[in-house]
Amino acid sequence: MSLTADDVRKVARLARLGLDEGAIAEYATQLSSILDVVDHLESADTDNVEPMSHPLDLSARLRPDVAQATVDREAFQAIAPDTAEGLYRVPKVIE
Repeated sequence: MSLTADDVRKVARLARLGLDEGAIAEYATQLSSILDVVDHLESADTDNVEPMSHPLDLSARLRPDVAQATVDREAFQAIAPDTAEGLYRVPKVIE
């Protein structure tokens, strides 16, 4: 597939890219090469290929789901500047 300079300008405008006019011919050549590779890949026979989420057959290593101790609220509130009834008090901020 061969892209023209106008095709490159149109794609750049749609993508909101600013291109140097002197580089448009080079971009057209490079983008045409990329589209040629995509066309070549489309000819590959993938009828009996099972879709995969990852190319390697790996499973996620997860930690065991074990209940853990909760945060010690009293210890944190003991060092807080101002608390009341188990809550942290902060200055009122109005803008």
